[in-house]
Amino acid sequence: MINLIYDEMQLDELEDVPEGDLLKVIRAAYQLPTYLSGMATTVVAEINQRIVGVAFGYPDKNEDHVDAILTKISQRVKSFQTQPLIPDSEAFNNEWYLDSIAVDPNYQGKGIGSQLLKALPRLVKNSGLSTIGLNVDFANPGAKRLYQGHDFETVGTMMIGDHHYYHMQLDLDDAPAIAS
Repeated sequence: MINLIYDEMQLDELEDVPEGDLLKVIRAAYQLPTYLSGMATTVVAEINQRIVGVAFGYPDKNEDHVDAILTKISQRVKSFQTQPLIPDSEAFNNEWYLDSIAVDPNYQGKGIGSQLLKALPRLVKNSGLSTIGLNVDFANPGAKRLYQGHDFETVGTMMIGDHHYYHMQLDLDDAPAIAS
């Protein structure tokens, strides 16, 4: 499912990379303890023992380490050897950054994304932070509405690859509805 996000981002550096190679890198990263519960946290939504949604994030201070893992793994895949995957910096300071959230297309519109968002506040507070940050593409107003419906506010903009993104944050100290 995370590969859906990379497809939607339309990153120039991935244009010539076969989808299978990108999936190899993503799968290898998600098999590491760092990606599952070490420097980062992965939350899954399941229906009938099938994964239908996933959220992945980390404290901002861990971003460089998490990104370095992707870069290192990509260097082992032939199509990345001339240009390894080097993610842009996306997190703001003092936030738990929601790097990725994806829902199986067959389950979109059924509240799975909202369930994943509602699972995050406890994890974030346990990490010692009280703000969740994320980026949403200017071209994805539906996602922006989802986050606004969960009290996220736009606090800035940035470029990731060659797309413009809103940077949104949720202050958990001011958002009791989602933080329950």
